[in-house]
Amino acid sequence: MLRKRIIFSLIYESGVFNQSRNFRLQKAGNLNWLKRNYNFKEIAFSLDELIVLNASKGEKKIEEFAKILEGIVEDVFIPIAAGGGVRDIDDAKLLFNSGADKLVLNSLLYKNPDIVREIVKQYGSQSVIASIDYKTIDENNFIFINDGMQKIDMTLNQYIDYTQNLGVGELYLNSIDNDGTGFGYDFDTIDKVANTIKVPLIIVGGAGNESHLIQGLKREKVDAVATANLFNFVGNGLPNARKKIIEENLNIARWI
Repeated sequence: MLRKRIIFSLIYESGVFNQSRNFRLQKAGNLNWLKRNYNFKEIAFSLDELIVLNASKGEKKIEEFAKILEGIVEDVFIPIAAGGGVRDIDDAKLLFNSGADKLVLNSLLYKNPDIVREIVKQYGSQSVIASIDYKTIDENNFIFINDGMQKIDMTLNQYIDYTQNLGVGELYLNSIDNDGTGFGYDFDTIDKVANTIKVPLIIVGGAGNESHLIQGLKREKVDAVATANLFNFVGNGLPNARKKIIEENLNIARWI
C-alpha cells in the first residue's frame, strides 16, 4: 500500500507569495520572506511534497516563475510540483528544467487537451497532476478555470472522467468555497466523488489545523492532503501537524 502524503502548496503572484481565500489573494511576502518564515531545510522533514502554483493574473510570465522555482529548489530536498500558465510543451520543459519533479495543469486540461496528452506522453503520467477547481452552485459542483474566473459547462463528475481520460497521474481537487477558510475540507463532495477517481487523489481547500489533515488522511480514497494556509502553519505548524498524524498511526512516512 502506498504511503499517504502531506503536501504544502505555495501560491505565487507577480513576485509575491500569497494567502488565498475563495481565490482572493492576500499578499504575504516575497521569496526572501518565505525563506525567513519557512526553513525548508527543516520543515522538509515534515512534508512529503511541495506544490508551487503561479496564480498571477493576466499574462503569467513563465520565465519569471521558473526563476522563483529555482530559488525554492535550492533549499528543498523533497519532490516539487509546479504549475500555472503552462501553454505548451516548451513551458513544461522549462519548469522541469527549473527543478519541478511534477507538473500541475489546470486551464490547459480544458483548453488544449492535445498538449496535455503530449506532455503525458513525453514525461509520463506520474509527472502530471490535474488541478480541478470547483464551486458548489445550487447543490451541484461546477468547474472553474482561469484562476477561478471562468465557469465551464461540466459538472465535477463529468470533469473528473474527462481529465482521467487524458492520462494524468494524480488529481488535485480544490474547493473554491472552502479555500483559505480554515474550516476544513469539503468532505461531503470528496466522499461523493471518491469512488469515481482511479488515480491518486490530493485534496485541498480549507485545512486550518492538523485535525483537518488527519480527517482527510483517514479517508481510504484520499492519498494526500494539501494546505496552502501560510499563516496557520507558520513556524512549527507543519512539524507539529506531522507529529500528530504519526501519533494517529496513519500510513505515512516517519521522517521525524
